[in-house]
Amino acid sequence: MKQWTWIVVAALALTACTDREAQRQAQQAALAQANEQKAGELEKKYQQAVQSSDWDMARAFGADLLQTYPDTEAAHRVQPGYAETKAKGEQAREQRRLQALWQYNQVAVKGGTQRSAMIDAKTRIDVDGSGPKPVQLVFRDHPQWKRHAYLVLQAGDFKCYEGCKVQVSVDGGKPRALPAHRPDTDEAIAMFIDDDKGLWKLARQSKATLSIEFPVKAGGTRTAVFESGGLDATQMPGWQ
Repeated sequence: MKQWTWIVVAALALTACTDREAQRQAQQAALAQANEQKAGELEKKYQQAVQSSDWDMARAFGADLLQTYPDTEAAHRVQPGYAETKAKGEQAREQRRLQALWQYNQVAVKGGTQRSAMIDAKTRIDVDGSGPKPVQLVFRDHPQWKRHAYLVLQAGDFKCYEGCKVQVSVDGGKPRALPAHRPDTDEAIAMFIDDDKGLWKLARQSKATLSIEFPVKAGGTRTAVFESGGLDATQMPGWQ
């Protein structure tokens, strides 16, 4: 009798183990199916973003898919082309950052509208020993004063009252000398780049930076580097 009891107990234990294993496998299968479904949804969003050339969103959807569901069929389909998509997404994000550095203004004035495009130098510059301060580049189109391009300081001064040359380079290339002058006025610490058309053309050509080296009253020269690659030329009609 005791032997039969042990046989029954062993059979029950084996059945319980089998049931638990079957339950575990069923749970894994259900989880895998759920993951495939979620991964498929991300893949669909990824492909839609790629087709519409929304590279930043495609990069985000692809990264989410590959990091969260790496073992799914959807991930295996996306993986081969993701590196290129990621690079395009990072490039698009960088371009948006560059675009946001520019400020555009339109002001109603006598005779029409004054338009301006402005950007601050990448880093602040000490021009007179008082500490680093912003340097701004401005393109302005006024109905009466016409077109101008100029640099603005917050302190110190330019050494250019009798005219001078500034050295302008695009994306680290060979510098180009442009004429400039400091007007005899106390309204602002500004120096006009006389060849505003030339400077505008260089700014439009830049993919990353526009560097301007200028003389200062304190002695020597300083160089302002502007991350100008995001310039929206449509904001200044007629300058193209």
